[in-house]
Amino acid sequence: MIYNNVYSWKTILSEEIQKTYFKKLANKLKSTYADPNAKIFPLKTEIFNAFKLCDINTVKVIILGQDPYPTAGHAHGLSFSVSKHIKPFPKSLNNIFKALSVDLNQVPPEHGDLTHWASQGVLLLNSVLTVAEGKPDSHKGIGWEKFTDAVIKKLSNEKVHLVFLLWGAKAQAKKVLIDTKKHYVLMAPHPSPLSAYRGFFDCKHFSKTNEYLAKNRISMINW
Repeated sequence: MIYNNVYSWKTILSEEIQKTYFKKLANKLKSTYADPNAKIFPLKTEIFNAFKLCDINTVKVIILGQDPYPTAGHAHGLSFSVSKHIKPFPKSLNNIFKALSVDLNQVPPEHGDLTHWASQGVLLLNSVLTVAEGKPDSHKGIGWEKFTDAVIKKLSNEKVHLVFLLWGAKAQAKKVLIDTKKHYVLMAPHPSPLSAYRGFFDCKHFSKTNEYLAKNRISMINW
């Protein structure tokens, strides 16, 4: 299903954001961000960048991450992506670019901002959308997972011919939320240096994604 232009993420997720758990999450984040001693990433205005930069009408691919980079200046609301000025790249992102080079023989980009993927219909979605500085998984279990699981279910139920890239065990656990008869699910080890050597570099997910999109007469991603 392709939504008419009158639809938006807010429309599709309106019931979800009215639920008690989400209201509690919103209140917790409001107080946390208001604390001058708390260092939370990304910026409050960038928490929902994955949705702002990838319209629901154009979603073709979903890349699932875990939670934002816990280093100051890195996270900006897109999974695996960093702000343009960040050098060197985080190791996972660097490995993604290595896999891209192996797959499509592309020269790695000069910056790690993946906004150009999002603008083409790649939803760069973390399971948890906020994190405390220096503390990975610090916002695990406060409600984000319920929300992002609902996003995945909505996309699976309401659309067809989506490509889900599930890298690592945590992302792969989300496969149960996806109707694999309607969508294409690709799985590989996480791009982290701890696991990328187990098959991530030659997974060819970028070319496989474009082959599937082309087969279904959907415009391909310019990676």
